[in-house]
Amino acid sequence: MALWTTRDIPDQSGKLAIVTGATGGLGLETAHGLAGAGAEVILAGRNPAKGSTAEVLIRERHRDAKLRFEIVDLASLASVADFAGRILAADRPIDILVNNAGVMAPRERATTADGFEMQFGTNYLGHFALTARLLPLLRTAKARVVQLSSIAHRSGRIGLDDLNYRQGYKPFPVYSQSKLAMLMFAIELDRQSKANGWGLTSVAAHPGFARTDLVANGPAVGANILIRTAIPIIVRLLGHSAAAGALPTLMAATMPSVSGGQYFGPRGWNEFKGPPGPSKIEPRAMDLKVAAELWAASEQLTGVAFH
Repeated sequence: MALWTTRDIPDQSGKLAIVTGATGGLGLETAHGLAGAGAEVILAGRNPAKGSTAEVLIRERHRDAKLRFEIVDLASLASVADFAGRILAADRPIDILVNNAGVMAPRERATTADGFEMQFGTNYLGHFALTARLLPLLRTAKARVVQLSSIAHRSGRIGLDDLNYRQGYKPFPVYSQSKLAMLMFAIELDRQSKANGWGLTSVAAHPGFARTDLVANGPAVGANILIRTAIPIIVRLLGHSAAAGALPTLMAATMPSVSGGQYFGPRGWNEFKGPPGPSKIEPRAMDLKVAAELWAASEQLTGVAFH
């Protein structure tokens, strides 16, 4: 496969794309790529000030970009419902949904507005509920749905007996669980779509080790000076830019030859960085029994079903 860049994104004119967490980092770069290819992009985020800044930044690069900010907090099921309600009321088919927003490894256990553990609730449950609520418009457009996973999924375990880690909270194992859940969601959504005739192309992507604020706003908060000093050095040595980290997502969202259930990431050493392409899925992410149980638990926890 030749080196794939944003120049290889097919014309997206006339398509509507929603990117969660689009006001910074990977989400912003993903929105840049889609808007530059002609898509109308909804920048979904929780901070209107950052949303306005993101709009300016995208229009500086793409003067005629069609985009707008819409407020949604993935850590609140009520906010997700309000956002989805506004989108459904507009009755515009959704061609691309990129479930990108997330938090990473806060040192202390925190909870969402609904009492879920923050990482599992924000990274996974909020996106599960959002996708379910938007299903009518996704089906109409036979949409491409992209879930953001991580190389951290490799060490993840789905703790069905305590998905919200009410006992024994550990930042990175919980983060890994949320990202394994996202990958399993992508694969199970593909199976559900085929079984029910929804017409979706459900895929997943990961950015490798990208230089964003995710680490600084997560594991670095409250860490000692040695860790805070070391983290930027490690990221600089092993990682790549947010723009490079967004390429697997853009490939997953737009490349015509993509098939449901695929997973994309950087193709360099350990998938930390490098050109985008197909990525390795750990066997546990393909566990049909656990995936079905996680799906059922997610519907019960969120009160939202894919019907």
